[in-house]
Amino acid sequence: MKYASVTIDAMRTKAIRLFDAAILAAHPGHAVERALRNTTLDSDGTLFLIAVGKAAVPMMRAAINHVAASSTFEALAVTNPENAAPVVGCRVLQSGHPVPDAAGEAAGRAVEELLGKAGPRDRVIAFISGGGSALLPAPAKGITLEEKARVNKVLLGSGLEINDMNHIRQQLSRLKGGGLLRAAAPAPVTAYILSDVVGDDLRAIASGPTVAPIGTRASAKALLEQANIWNDMPASVQAHLSGAELDIETLPTADNHLIASNRQSLDAMRAACPEAQIINDRLEGNVANVAPQLAEIFRALPQDEPAVLLFGGETTVTLSGNGKGGRNQDLALRIALQDIPGDWVFLSGGTDGRDGPTDAAGGLVDAGSLARMKAAGVNPEALLANNDAYAALDASGDLLMTGGTGTNVADVQIFIRS
Repeated sequence: MKYASVTIDAMRTKAIRLFDAAILAAHPGHAVERALRNTTLDSDGTLFLIAVGKAAVPMMRAAINHVAASSTFEALAVTNPENAAPVVGCRVLQSGHPVPDAAGEAAGRAVEELLGKAGPRDRVIAFISGGGSALLPAPAKGITLEEKARVNKVLLGSGLEINDMNHIRQQLSRLKGGGLLRAAAPAPVTAYILSDVVGDDLRAIASGPTVAPIGTRASAKALLEQANIWNDMPASVQAHLSGAELDIETLPTADNHLIASNRQSLDAMRAACPEAQIINDRLEGNVANVAPQLAEIFRALPQDEPAVLLFGGETTVTLSGNGKGGRNQDLALRIALQDIPGDWVFLSGGTDGRDGPTDAAGGLVDAGSLARMKAAGVNPEALLANNDAYAALDASGDLLMTGGTGTNVADVQIFIRS
């Protein structure tokens, strides 16, 4: 598709280049290599390697390269179908994302069975990345997978922050919120973690399988009530969250290491573009509120000066229609609808290459996007109201398509003005 001017085309190319730099900085294989530099993985007994998340495959590949030749090891990786690939010496399982499925439940049992072999002379090393929460459902006793999937769907459309969603998910799982530590006991656990969570709270990344839970059943129930979705929860979930609390005082501890994050990706973009400014590395909130706030920042920039502004974090979107899209596409479309003077481009993308249940990473809009949508015969406001940002951005040639990136460190936003 042709865009409004050579200037805009050049800015779009630059935005994509910076987005690529963000993804490269979060490459999970490189992150594991950095973390294990000059390190050999070994054990007095058996070494158990577990990788869970969208970045499980490259993390596991890098890890196996560091296993001592004399060590006996067993390895299991769980990831989404798009990022699945063979790993020599490792069993790779695929499961559903963002909605948990039967394959994920089977993967959860496989992880528990493998960890059940571990004894005090063995060692467990876990590699955790974003997406692990949905990819490894292990519903608490009395809750079915279908009910867990229903809860997840409600949460994704609730507008709750990711930390709050993970708080609730932890309380409905056997493996989340430190559950992996219980399953591995008495073997010691070391975890290498790639963060997709704003602020890098280890309790929230993949719902914290190797750390203590964010809260309690009672506090999870309170969050659901505050979001007015308690009555949307299945009866089994309501009963579970109203029941007796688990004793977290006896939860084993792990040696946890954060090896890649959204902030590191923002720093990489700034290194690739020295004139860029990191404005906000904790961009959160509902896109309906975030978009006008960003537009105010863009309008306040001096008109006669170029600018490159960087943002990172994870916004939310409230579902009220039945269209197709995700938080990044929704945010990009909302920016396109704002009155921003001059020639500019705005990119909002998920570093995992997937925004919501779509094949797009997000959106890349510019000063001519709205005109292209209308020329294509679509009503962007009506599509937005139906949560159908995908259709609007597709009409204007503004979908950001990368394919699965094999990593996940939340979202980044880039604003460029000539």
